[in-house]
Amino acid sequence: MRRLVFGILTILLFGIEVLIGLFAHGWVRSYLGDVLVVILLYTIVRTIVPKKGRWFVIPTAILVFAFIVEFLQLWGFCDRFGITNELLRIIIGTGFSWIDIASYCIGIIPCYVSEYLLSRREKGCLIF
Repeated sequence: MRRLVFGILTILLFGIEVLIGLFAHGWVRSYLGDVLVVILLYTIVRTIVPKKGRWFVIPTAILVFAFIVEFLQLWGFCDRFGITNELLRIIIGTGFSWIDIASYCIGIIPCYVSEYLLSRREKGCLIF
């Protein structure tokens, strides 16, 4: 049941990200899109991967992945590897920003909270 909920959230968040990419400008595209992308990655992983291990592992792995992608942008990954497909350039990104790093950190907070609460519920510590 839980994976179904994460799957539905994944579809909703993906739709929102597409709409942001197509129509949004300013802070919504620049910041909110980056906040939501780590949450989207989290819901994708939680849909596919059954919960195993400590509560903080999945969100931490997603945050590290987001940092790696951002630092690859600093290195000029798309240009160095001759990636010219516009969609791939948008997905990977072409411009490093410390604000993006901060946005990822903000976006991962609800993922940590979710994992913590789900782990507490599995242990019988929460009644809801």
